[in-house]
Amino acid sequence: MAQEQKHSRKSSQDEEAVTEAAETDVAERREALDDDVDAILDEIDEVLENNAEEFVKSFIQKGGE
Repeated sequence: MAQEQKHSRKSSQDEEAVTEAAETDVAERREALDDDVDAILDEIDEVLENNAEEFVKSFIQKGGE
């Protein structure tokens, strides 16, 4: 009986450790994706600031077909 409790307790601790590790991985991936999205949005902003007129003209030309 005592061995079953020890085994049960150990399994529960193992499951918690796996869950925590998975949550940590997800959080790290999410943070990396957020950084990538921010970098892309910054790049788009830079392009639009430098070439906004050309972008608008090309957009109008494509939309006016």
